[in-house]
Amino acid sequence: MSFSPIIAFLCVAAFLAIGEAVSTRTKAYIPSVFVTGVLFLIGYWTIMPKDLVDLGSFGPQFVSVCMSLLLVHMGTLMDIKKLIEQWKAVVVAVVGVAGTVLLAMTIGRMLFGYQFVVALTPPLTGGIVAAVLMSNALTEKGLVAMAAFPVAMFIVHSFIGYPVTSWCLKREGKRVLADFRLNGGAAVTLADNAEVAAVKKKWFPQIPENYLTSSLMLVKVMVVGIIAHQLSVLTNGMVNEYIICLVLGVLFCAMGFLEEGVLVKAGVFNWLMMGLLAYIMSKLNELTPALFLEIIIPIIVLILIGIAGMFVTSAISGRLVGLSKEMSFACALTALFGFPADYIITNEVCDSISETKEEKEHVANILVPRMLVGGFATVSIASVIIATIFVNLI
Repeated sequence: MSFSPIIAFLCVAAFLAIGEAVSTRTKAYIPSVFVTGVLFLIGYWTIMPKDLVDLGSFGPQFVSVCMSLLLVHMGTLMDIKKLIEQWKAVVVAVVGVAGTVLLAMTIGRMLFGYQFVVALTPPLTGGIVAAVLMSNALTEKGLVAMAAFPVAMFIVHSFIGYPVTSWCLKREGKRVLADFRLNGGAAVTLADNAEVAAVKKKWFPQIPENYLTSSLMLVKVMVVGIIAHQLSVLTNGMVNEYIICLVLGVLFCAMGFLEEGVLVKAGVFNWLMMGLLAYIMSKLNELTPALFLEIIIPIIVLILIGIAGMFVTSAISGRLVGLSKEMSFACALTALFGFPADYIITNEVCDSISETKEEKEHVANILVPRMLVGGFATVSIASVIIATIFVNLI
């Protein structure tokens, strides 16, 4: 069958749409990336050409632009004040990720070898950015067949992480509600958790709303991305440009140069994420059925080893900072899926265990901030840093 660019684009969009529909239908218990990944695998093993994603206009050049834009955007989503307020969640989440790396690089390496574990540990500790970085690094090293391994990890680990996280949150939520019902009192509200944010001082003159077009916002984000690239060049690549993109996104948003959630406001966030997801799925084109059967069990075992390390270290650190082991483990488990899945799962749990609106408000305003901040600490920060280190270890 001959695939034109428009047919290739249709296939890519349809696979992503089906994944999102299944995720929505199952309330995120079946991850969209899992469904999409399975569809791409079936397609590559049957009638789809290996260069389907490139034909659909989501090639490496497009994705290199996506990465810079998206990481700067991720920086604009981070509120330093909220990270400080939820420092306990940050601590247990990061320590949990460290436990994953520790067990993966010790027990995992003894079982499966150095190169396999180095390739898979960063996506195990985070999301799509870590998977892209490791997959690209493997391709550049000439390990083309292994480039699919981080993608397979990215697809599988969220499927395991969802039910475990839901169980932890239900345990913690029921404990919080039991205390609330016993002691009574007013529900905790967001206003109780934080002071009303003061008007931020803007270092840059603000552009009138009618001139702040999508194109202008993209220009500003790309300027920050170019600055990040040049700063990385000045360090001879010792500091990865994507880490700098993240940091500069935080700083330039705080100074008023970039808007919060800038790519969403520009109306291009979903488009860029679609391109990035399509590109990472394209790495599955070298994964044959035989190779898939060879690596799937080691991947699952490595995930279980990593989760075991995460549980132990997050539980210990949680006890030290005053969080339950269930809450600590749930915060660390955000590394396996991140936003928006962490928000969706937490709200679903709050709905399922609460009997009144007041109870839901109380438990949600305790659990949701911790989970969101934990997700930022693991997926947006820790996993990107880990990936930039591990690309040099291959």
